[in-house]
Amino acid sequence: MAKKTFESALVRLEQISEELEDGNLSLEASLKKFDEGIKLAEFCNAKLSEARTKVEILMEKSGRLEAEPFGEQDNDD
Repeated sequence: MAKKTFESALVRLEQISEELEDGNLSLEASLKKFDEGIKLAEFCNAKLSEARTKVEILMEKSGRLEAEPFGEQDNDD
């Protein structure tokens, strides 16, 4: 089995959302899909937290952490 990635989990989460929105599933099947979706959302959230931490570490300046939002750049040119 392939290793789960953020991207594959997000695609599956979108599929589950569409299946639940269609409303063609039984209650039991809907609950199983919902449970799978919750687990995928938690996985994606954990991956995003890991990425945020890595970005903050890479942005470390002068021995202390200075978190900056994505997209902010020094325009000293």
